[in-house]
Amino acid sequence: MFKHILVPTDGSTLSLRAAKNAVRLAKVHGARITAFYAAPEYHANIAGDYLPPNFVPLDVYERQIKKAAEKYLDQIKKLATVGGVACSGLYASSDSPHQAIIDAAKERKCDLIFMASHGRRGIVGLLIGSETNKVLTHCKLPVLVYR
Repeated sequence: MFKHILVPTDGSTLSLRAAKNAVRLAKVHGARITAFYAAPEYHANIAGDYLPPNFVPLDVYERQIKKAAEKYLDQIKKLATVGGVACSGLYASSDSPHQAIIDAAKERKCDLIFMASHGRRGIVGLLIGSETNKVLTHCKLPVLVYR
Protein backbone atom coordinates (compact mmCIF):
# COMPACT_ATOMS: atom_id res chain seq x y z
CA MET A 1 0.00 0.00 0.00
CA PHE A 2 2.67 2.54 1.00
CA LYS A 3 5.94 2.67 -0.90
CA HIS A 4 7.72 5.78 0.39
CA ILE A 5 7.31 7.11 3.92
CA LEU A 6 8.57 10.47 5.20
CA VAL A 7 9.59 10.28 8.87
CA PRO A 8 10.18 13.75 10.37
CA THR A 9 12.25 14.00 13.53
CA ASP A 10 13.18 16.69 16.00
CA GLY A 11 15.59 14.46 17.87
CA SER A 12 13.18 13.83 20.75
CA THR A 13 12.57 10.47 22.39
CA LEU A 14 9.01 10.43 21.07
CA SER A 15 10.23 11.09 17.51
CA LEU A 16 12.64 8.19 17.83
CA ARG A 17 9.87 5.87 19.05
CA ALA A 18 7.73 6.98 16.13
CA ALA A 19 10.63 6.23 13.77
CA LYS A 20 10.96 2.69 15.18
CA ASN A 21 7.32 2.08 14.39
CA ALA A 22 7.65 3.71 10.97
CA VAL A 23 10.39 1.18 10.19
CA ARG A 24 8.06 -1.65 11.19
CA LEU A 25 5.33 -0.29 8.94
CA ALA A 26 7.76 0.19 6.07
CA LYS A 27 8.98 -3.38 6.45
CA VAL A 28 5.44 -4.77 6.26
CA HIS A 29 4.67 -2.73 3.13
CA GLY A 30 8.04 -3.13 1.45
CA ALA A 31 8.42 0.65 1.57
CA ARG A 32 11.45 2.87 1.87
CA ILE A 33 11.90 5.73 4.31
CA THR A 34 13.14 9.28 4.02
CA ALA A 35 14.13 10.64 7.42
CA PHE A 36 13.64 14.42 7.63
CA TYR A 37 14.78 17.16 9.99
CA ALA A 38 13.45 20.72 9.78
CA ALA A 39 16.07 23.03 11.28
CA PRO A 40 15.29 26.57 12.38
CA GLU A 41 16.26 29.36 10.00
CA TYR A 42 19.30 31.48 10.77
CA HIS A 43 18.51 34.88 12.26
CA ALA A 44 21.40 37.18 13.08
CA ASN A 45 20.73 39.01 16.33
CA ILE A 46 22.45 42.25 15.38
CA ALA A 47 21.32 45.71 16.41
CA GLY A 48 23.13 48.39 14.43
CA ASP A 49 26.86 48.15 15.09
CA TYR A 50 26.37 46.07 18.23
CA LEU A 51 27.28 42.37 18.18
CA PRO A 52 25.88 40.62 21.25
CA PRO A 53 28.18 38.25 23.16
CA ASN A 54 26.14 35.24 22.02
CA PHE A 55 26.36 36.14 18.31
CA VAL A 56 26.87 33.11 16.06
CA PRO A 57 28.14 33.69 12.50
CA LEU A 58 26.23 32.03 9.66
CA ASP A 59 28.99 29.52 8.83
CA VAL A 60 29.20 28.37 12.46
CA TYR A 61 25.42 28.10 12.67
CA GLU A 62 25.28 26.03 9.46
CA ARG A 63 27.93 23.63 10.81
CA GLN A 64 25.98 23.25 14.06
CA ILE A 65 22.73 22.57 12.20
CA LYS A 66 24.41 20.07 9.88
CA LYS A 67 25.90 18.24 12.86
CA ALA A 68 22.53 18.09 14.67
CA ALA A 69 20.71 16.99 11.51
CA GLU A 70 23.23 14.23 10.83
CA LYS A 71 22.89 13.00 14.42
CA TYR A 72 19.08 12.86 14.28
CA LEU A 73 18.92 11.41 10.76
CA ASP A 74 21.59 8.80 11.52
CA GLN A 75 19.47 7.53 14.42
CA ILE A 76 16.66 6.75 11.99
CA LYS A 77 19.01 5.35 9.36
CA LYS A 78 20.41 2.91 11.94
CA LEU A 79 16.91 1.79 12.90
CA ALA A 80 16.08 1.26 9.24
CA THR A 81 19.27 -0.72 8.61
CA VAL A 82 18.53 -3.01 11.55
CA GLY A 83 14.96 -3.39 10.28
CA GLY A 84 16.06 -4.13 6.72
CA VAL A 85 14.43 -1.03 5.28
CA ALA A 86 16.00 1.36 2.74
CA CYS A 87 16.44 4.82 4.21
CA SER A 88 17.82 8.16 3.10
CA GLY A 89 18.10 11.39 5.05
CA LEU A 90 17.26 14.98 4.28
CA TYR A 91 17.21 18.25 6.19
CA ALA A 92 16.13 21.78 5.42
CA SER A 93 15.99 25.11 7.25
CA SER A 94 12.63 26.71 7.75
CA ASP A 95 10.75 28.97 10.13
CA SER A 96 7.69 26.82 9.34
CA PRO A 97 8.66 23.23 10.11
CA HIS A 98 5.23 21.93 9.15
CA GLN A 99 5.55 23.44 5.67
CA ALA A 100 9.09 22.08 5.30
CA ILE A 101 7.76 18.61 6.17
CA ILE A 102 4.95 18.89 3.62
CA ASP A 103 7.31 20.24 0.94
CA ALA A 104 9.83 17.45 1.56
CA ALA A 105 7.10 14.81 1.26
CA LYS A 106 5.93 16.29 -2.04
CA GLU A 107 9.44 16.73 -3.47
CA ARG A 108 10.42 13.16 -2.56
CA LYS A 109 7.08 11.81 -3.81
CA CYS A 110 6.23 10.21 -0.47
CA ASP A 111 2.82 8.61 -0.08
CA LEU A 112 2.70 8.80 3.73
CA ILE A 113 4.03 11.02 6.50
CA PHE A 114 4.61 9.09 9.73
CA MET A 115 5.25 11.45 12.63
CA ALA A 116 5.07 11.77 16.38
CA SER A 117 2.50 13.77 18.25
CA HIS A 118 3.97 15.90 21.01
CA GLY A 119 0.55 16.32 22.58
CA ARG A 120 0.42 20.00 23.43
CA ARG A 121 -2.53 20.43 25.73
CA GLY A 122 -4.55 23.22 27.23
CA ILE A 123 -4.28 26.86 26.30
CA VAL A 124 -0.73 26.52 24.90
CA GLY A 125 -1.96 23.92 22.41
CA LEU A 126 -4.85 26.13 21.40
CA LEU A 127 -2.72 29.24 20.95
CA ILE A 128 0.41 27.76 19.40
CA GLY A 129 -0.65 24.35 18.13
CA SER A 130 1.81 21.61 17.34
CA GLU A 131 3.72 21.07 14.13
CA THR A 132 1.93 17.72 13.85
CA ASN A 133 -1.44 19.44 14.01
CA LYS A 134 -0.32 21.94 11.37
CA VAL A 135 0.82 19.11 9.08
CA LEU A 136 -2.55 17.39 9.56
CA THR A 137 -4.37 20.63 8.78
CA HIS A 138 -2.39 21.65 5.68
CA CYS A 139 -1.30 18.38 4.06
CA LYS A 140 -3.21 16.50 1.39
CA LEU A 141 -1.10 13.34 1.86
CA PRO A 142 -2.04 10.71 4.43
CA VAL A 143 -0.46 11.40 7.82
CA LEU A 144 -0.09 8.74 10.48
CA VAL A 145 0.38 10.20 13.96
CA TYR A 146 2.19 8.07 16.52
CA ARG A 147 1.37 8.64 20.22
